[in-house]
Amino acid sequence: MNRIDKLFKTKGNNILSIYITAGYPNLGSTAEIIRELVDAGTDMIEIGIPFSDPLADGPVIQDSSAGALKNGMNIALLFEQLKYIRSTVNIPLVMMSYINPVIRFGLDDFCRKCNEVGVDGLILPDLPPEIYLSQYANIFNRHDLYNILLISPQTDIQRIRMIDSISRGFVYVVSSSSTTGVKGIFSEDQILYFKKIRDLKLTNPALIGFGISDADTFHLACNYANGVIIGSAFISLLKEKGIDRNSIREFVDRLKNNSFVSL
Repeated sequence: MNRIDKLFKTKGNNILSIYITAGYPNLGSTAEIIRELVDAGTDMIEIGIPFSDPLADGPVIQDSSAGALKNGMNIALLFEQLKYIRSTVNIPLVMMSYINPVIRFGLDDFCRKCNEVGVDGLILPDLPPEIYLSQYANIFNRHDLYNILLISPQTDIQRIRMIDSISRGFVYVVSSSSTTGVKGIFSEDQILYFKKIRDLKLTNPALIGFGISDADTFHLACNYANGVIIGSAFISLLKEKGIDRNSIREFVDRLKNNSFVSL
């Protein structure tokens, strides 16, 4: 069973996935950060491959991506760094990239390497579902790699259901039409959007991402989905504190254990 499916089967709700940028803050820090997040109680980790034109990312993650590229991070090196990660890490690992660097690496080779190192899913926000189905789905399936698809407030119901029907693992619910980043509390329109997605009763679990940065937004989002993905807030922590075990554990604990009134 894919580790993503196992997570949703055994836990189901209040899932915390944290995004990291490979090669940030230091070139060799990726595996260390993953292990620290696992020890802190993170449920799933999204590993961002730095890219020079990250269209879906806000300034915090863009800055970390630029720093990682300056450090010398690339796809081949990342796979080498993750070569033995499964000897100590059992939670789901998802990679996030853009289609151009993956195509340059070679999609079949990329998916094969993901399978070899134990990556469970891939997020390519600029890969249209129709192109995925017609050109790439057989490659993903051959290497037991889930393609995680995204929906946004601009996605109509018919298309949401189509995306849900071809998804494996979970559906990534983008909370707003803007890029990633800390936004504060959700707006009324965002809450209505979350309610709409919840009421559609999708066949796949859903995780909400973009704009989630603290215990309030974490627990509020978990009222409408199976969990959340947090990126910019954690990248900001690394920028401020570095790879500090106590800071990472406090960050995760503060998110997961602070109380919030359900709606």
